[in-house]
Amino acid sequence: MYLPYEEPNHNTPSTGGKESKSHSKSEQLQPESNVDLLQAVIESFLDGILILSTERELLHANECGRRICRQLIPGGSSPDTIPEEVWRVCESLIDSRELFPGEKIFLESELETDRGVELRIRARWLPLTTGEQNFVLVILEDRNQTSQSMTLFDAKKYGLTNREAEVWLLRRANLSYKEIAEQLYITINTVKKHLKNIYAKQQEMLWS
Repeated sequence: MYLPYEEPNHNTPSTGGKESKSHSKSEQLQPESNVDLLQAVIESFLDGILILSTERELLHANECGRRICRQLIPGGSSPDTIPEEVWRVCESLIDSRELFPGEKIFLESELETDRGVELRIRARWLPLTTGEQNFVLVILEDRNQTSQSMTLFDAKKYGLTNREAEVWLLRRANLSYKEIAEQLYITINTVKKHLKNIYAKQQEMLWS
């Protein structure tokens, strides 16, 4: 499977027959190494990545993608089973090919399950050098996981205490002061105090 690439720029000045170091290093990567590198990049994504055929066959999934799929399907299903919620978005993309031939269609849907999973599903065609649109790239964003990751980033960036990070996580999830207080067993005034400290640290970082 080949990913799209840019054509080399033949208008750059000649180097007198000597190839650049970056070019010579890239040539050392064999096709197998390129595949391994691509695999490592995909696995490092916080979002789930699925590559599907138009016949609903799972061609590749990173670990995050498999974990999210397991949350959406009943126990005992095949590990390669595509959840109905995900496939419906893919079907809409496939159907759109007849309505908008040649157009770069990008579909998005949000889902909240009774298990507390908040998911954003994005589907688009995976562009190949052949030009054929027979593979669908699906990105699954676990909104809860994303919020936690952003909170950890903010906690480190602004130097938040553990309690401030807990308050900030719930606030980012759009909980009210009262709801935050109930979950953390603190008073509403304490919630306000923590948020005031958080905003002050953010402003201090902004103006420093």
